[in-house]
Amino acid sequence: MTRLVGGLESEPECAAPILGLATIARMVANGRDLEPLKTELLQKTARSDAGALLDLSIIERLSGNFESANRFQAAALQRSRRFQPPLAPKAIDPLRVLALAAPGDFMSNTPIEFLVEGREVALETLYLSPDDDFPSALPEHDVIFVAVAEMDANQTILEKIDGAMRASAHKLVNQPSLIVRLTRDGAWSLLHDAPGVSFPANARVDRERLVAMAKGEAPVHYPMIARPVGSHAGDGLRKIESAEAILAFLDEQSASQFYVAPFVDYRSGDGLFRKYRIVMIEGVPYAVHMAISKNWMVHYLNADMFDSEANRAEEAHFMAGFDAEFAQRHAVALAEAHRRTGLDYLLLDCSETRDGKLLIFEAGTAMVIHTLDSEVVFPYKRPQMEKIFDAFEKMLRGKAQGR
Repeated sequence: MTRLVGGLESEPECAAPILGLATIARMVANGRDLEPLKTELLQKTARSDAGALLDLSIIERLSGNFESANRFQAAALQRSRRFQPPLAPKAIDPLRVLALAAPGDFMSNTPIEFLVEGREVALETLYLSPDDDFPSALPEHDVIFVAVAEMDANQTILEKIDGAMRASAHKLVNQPSLIVRLTRDGAWSLLHDAPGVSFPANARVDRERLVAMAKGEAPVHYPMIARPVGSHAGDGLRKIESAEAILAFLDEQSASQFYVAPFVDYRSGDGLFRKYRIVMIEGVPYAVHMAISKNWMVHYLNADMFDSEANRAEEAHFMAGFDAEFAQRHAVALAEAHRRTGLDYLLLDCSETRDGKLLIFEAGTAMVIHTLDSEVVFPYKRPQMEKIFDAFEKMLRGKAQGR
């Protein structure tokens, strides 16, 4: 039995079973009506079913109901800290992977469920709290994956994991002391002067500094981009071209801390913006996706990929020729990104400058890799994702064996 000091009086001997993020997200992607499932889960909560509460939090978050998602998650974590999604039917002697996670939204942790879905892996997630001591004992496992991602709210948890793991013999993927360095300004400090890399300077500033910029009392160069600290997927991200725009941006934001960076026009010769997601597994790069858009703020869901056969054909070519083309063009930059970050598992959102450098926007561990896209519309994606998942599982097994 695992004892959690300062949190629950005691952990149950087994993890609470859940459907989990990967299963529920696939239901949503397939157009399934989740109301009957919600009704069933709500009935289970009457019996204080921790797994049902966590699944409800996932459904609510996917539905955009963030307040209720947080309530359900908090209630789940009051009852248990250990959760386990379904084991693949074919798994006979699965690798036992313990993911250390933090409470929060989908960007708070690496979405590891997608990476091991359907594989011979028994995944268990242990949620930690910044208010509690690190557990004196952990569930049985073969390897630990630190899923906790870099963000302000997670700093204490990452520090506690680091302190506990330094003096232990646990086999670990992604050292927490390396994850904490991946703030936007921290990643810039690590990578901006790497050979073959272009990384716009990211600075963390408070509201007062932005007001001073607007008043001409602090240096500013237009255009620039600004976003609240902790925001992702373009939430709150703005291109700012004047003092008036700074003040308008502040009027619509309640945050006290922001990241600012110079705007880089990274359009290709045809006038379109191309943004790539690359994952590096033990230093080996793999293509995750390529998004093409007329707009500078490119995310896969708002890019012209679903409706453009030509764009999908280009993405298919990008994936098929990745090793011989993109990965070769940027071999030095990618190798240096791996060396400088030191992480076993790292993702880069990036593009290419007109003079051939790797233009890095963000380095992190929480970006999603999945197989939820339609195989009719995107027939080339699943083989590429399976290639990534194979490499990820191989890494886990190697770490478990001490390699």
